[in-house]
Order: sequence, then structure tokens, then C-alpha cells
Amino acid sequence: MANTVLITGCSSGIGRATVAEFARQGWNVAATMRNPQSNNLFDDLPNVKQYRLDVTDNASILETLTNAARDFQKLDVIVNNAGYGLDGVFEAMTDEVIEKQFNTNVFGLMRVTREAIKLMRKQGGGTIIQISSMGGRVTFPLYSIYHATKWAVEGFTESLHFELEPLNIRLKLIEPGIIETEFAGRSRESVRPGYSSDYDAYLQKFDKAFATAEKQGGEKPSVVARTIVRAANDTGKKLRYPIGKPAPALLILRKLPDSWFFNLLKRSMKM
Repeated sequence: MANTVLITGCSSGIGRATVAEFARQGWNVAATMRNPQSNNLFDDLPNVKQYRLDVTDNASILETLTNAARDFQKLDVIVNNAGYGLDGVFEAMTDEVIEKQFNTNVFGLMRVTREAIKLMRKQGGGTIIQISSMGGRVTFPLYSIYHATKWAVEGFTESLHFELEPLNIRLKLIEPGIIETEFAGRSRESVRPGYSSDYDAYLQKFDKAFATAEKQGGEKPSVVARTIVRAANDTGKKLRYPIGKPAPALLILRKLPDSWFFNLLKRSMKM
């Protein structure tokens, strides 16, 4: 019987590419998203079934995991991919904006993980793959809340792997670098203070650095997708998988003393 994977956030980017890669390698795929379209995105892919799942709605998580496990007999792997990017001036961020970011990137991931554990414990094991970021171990200017969510995912997952190891449930962290997704497009939320000009000069430098990075482009989502499939097939104890420039090199450089690394980063971003 083919292995089965359930993936959240499959409407675009890494999620969509990961569905295609698992299907290409013969897996059954439960592709989930908040608003499934009437025309299935994956009609041309074998063994793919589409479901509605909103990571901020625990009832939809439970319903979809239950239905997918019934439809495919089991769920071998869960990929927590749903999330979005938030940048801007922290002073201007409301509780609502901060809570929304955490509700999707952290609490949503935790909700899916909790239900996945219940299911996998009963079936004798499985693998949970968390899509983190190089931003879960290094930081950039004006991403304080986004980084807070990804650092939370890293700490949560690293700790959790100890208690799940005796249950034969493996945890994996994927740490992408710059990837050509909607992170900088429709998924991006940017907060600017309309009541003060004190940040204007800094924001102009940031916007210029952001535009340069966007123009240079990044890796295709398929590069990350192949790493996710590799992690799903890895029965070893490897926890972290940095992938996509500049993640592997940057994570090595982060071992430098703080002041050296911060100066290097600010120079590279011309900030």
C-alpha cells in the first residue's frame, strides 16, 4: 500500500509544489487549504484528494484528519506548511495583528500537530514535518513578530521530539531560505506607522533591500518540496533541513560572535 501524506496550505507556493512532488513519487496525498476551489488544482495528479482545512479552526482540523485517515486507511506523514509573513514596525502593530500571526504560524501548527499525534500514536508511528524558516534561527530587521513565531516553532518542535520518540513519531524541521512564493506577494502583511515619520529613513532602506532581494529571486518551491519528501523518507534522527540560498551558509555564519554577525548582515542589506 502506498504511503499517505497530509499537507496544509496547498493552494500555492511550497505547499502546492510539495503535493506535486509526493504525487510524482507515488504517494497518496491529502491536499488541504482554507478555501478549496471548485476546480480542483490537482485534477491531473494521481492519488491526490483535496480537503478543506483551516489551521485556526480546530473543528476543521479534526474533521479533515479523520476523513483523510478514513479515505486512505492511514496518515504516514503530516506536513505543517500553512503560514504567512508579517513585517514592519513593531510599535505600530496591534494586538490583533500579532495574535493573527501567532494564531496561524504557531497555534495553528500546534493544533494540527496535536491531532496528528493522537492519530499516529494509535496507528503505531508516523512523521510530522514542520515548515519553519531560516528565520527560525537567524533574524532580519523589521520581522520581529514573524521571527518570534518561527523561533517558537523551532523550540516547540525540538522539545516535542523527545516525548514523541518513544512513540515512534518522528519530527522534522524544514528551514527554507529565500523561495519564490507568495511570501513577498499576496501572503505578505506589512505594518507601517502612519502617525510618525521617525522610522521613514529606516523603512526606505528596508524597502530597497527587500526589492533587491525580490529582484534577485530565490529558489523554486520545488527545491523545498524535494527536501520535504526526503525528510519524509528519512527514518533517522536528523531534525533540521536547511534548504535554499542563503539558508545553509547563513546558519553557519550565525555561529560567529553576535556583533560580527549583526554587522555582516547590516552591511549586506545596506542598512
